[in-house]
Amino acid sequence: MRILVTGGAGFIGSAVCRHFIADLGHDVVVIDKLTYAGCLASLSPITSSERYAFEKLDICDREGIRAILRYRPDAVIHLAAESHVDRSIRASNDFVQTNVVGTFNMLEAAREYIDDNKNARKDEFRFVHVSTDEVYGSLGDIGLFSEATPYDPSSPYSATKAASDHLAKAWHRTYGLAVIVSNCSNNYGPYQFPEKLIPLVILNALHDQPLPVYGDGSNIRDWLYVDDHARALGLILEKGVPGETYNVGGRNERRNIDVVRQICACLDELRTSGPRHDRLIKFVTDRPGHDRRYAIDASKLETDLGWRAQDSFETGIKKTVRWYLERADWWRPLRENVYRGERLGL
Repeated sequence: MRILVTGGAGFIGSAVCRHFIADLGHDVVVIDKLTYAGCLASLSPITSSERYAFEKLDICDREGIRAILRYRPDAVIHLAAESHVDRSIRASNDFVQTNVVGTFNMLEAAREYIDDNKNARKDEFRFVHVSTDEVYGSLGDIGLFSEATPYDPSSPYSATKAASDHLAKAWHRTYGLAVIVSNCSNNYGPYQFPEKLIPLVILNALHDQPLPVYGDGSNIRDWLYVDDHARALGLILEKGVPGETYNVGGRNERRNIDVVRQICACLDELRTSGPRHDRLIKFVTDRPGHDRRYAIDASKLETDLGWRAQDSFETGIKKTVRWYLERADWWRPLRENVYRGERLGL
């Protein structure tokens, strides 16, 4: 297949592109605006492949998106989004424009492409809209998010993703566009921009800087290794039913403080010299509107499509810490020139 991947130079997008080319043999056209979180170095393992193409483009550029469909894709994996909750508190307009208006542009361009192109394989075309579990809001101490959980977003980020989900589903119901929606739990792994919790903690620890933990550290997230997510999206593209939603979760619930402590333990094991890293943990003022707990029920994806997460949190976090220790060539330019680890969203 020839697949258009929006946001393909981002963390999850680059993992999807690497998997689709190296493991599944698809042709991939990457669309990315290359904002602060887009990094072409994340695609370096596949850029020499004849199956790879790149177009620098903002999904808010409607005419540009229409033109890019000259590649005549068989599918779109729509990942392009502003994604950091803290940044959405400070600059919500960017999130509305990219996540809502940009998604509208992608859906409209795909609809026009299918309607106008007499040679397109209309019945086989798929539009996979990739979203987040944050659209569901906050869970109590028990229960899991299912595909039927009502939406209850708490932050500007999750509200814009919820809006984009509704647009995607409406374009399926109204226009018959073959849209499939996925909602995933917190991803982690190699090539993640260092504003997120896990890479931020790793890099702060390597620089002997404080490891910030919001509130009392008891907020719970369900963690998903990014390569497992990429494999899930490959299955959703291949076997998913248009109009359906699939939740993707790793069944790895952890309190934030326990995640930070486990990273410290991995660093203590892999860097045997020097003092323990957990001495750097520092509790800081909580994020506004911080959801208490997320947890995904991935039974539908597991039962209907046969997906299983291959990495536990223990195996995934150790691989992740080791990768950052070995790949300073990737993260150092970002740490020095783009984001130094300062607190966002206050």
